[in-house]
Amino acid sequence: MKTLSFTVGLLLLLLTIYHCTTMPHGPNEMSPASCCFKFFPKKIPKAHINSIIKTHKRCSEKAFVVSTPNGPLCVRQALDWAKKAFNEQPSENQ
Repeated sequence: MKTLSFTVGLLLLLLTIYHCTTMPHGPNEMSPASCCFKFFPKKIPKAHINSIIKTHKRCSEKAFVVSTPNGPLCVRQALDWAKKAFNEQPSENQ
């Protein structure tokens, strides 16, 4: 019985640690599992942008995920238009 209790307790501890380390660290940041590997090459018109969030800092390529009416698109954070659009979002989304 002690072995079962120990095993269950250890499993719960590991699940808690996993859950805490995979959660986004900010309101406008995604988890590492949501990194971008393909990037939309064109500028997205401001009228088509619903919201923008950053990918996790541990992703190999810094990117923004832009939510549009047609679905999410990844764009590189180095693009000036993307930085400007991200910074101009209403403050409650940042």
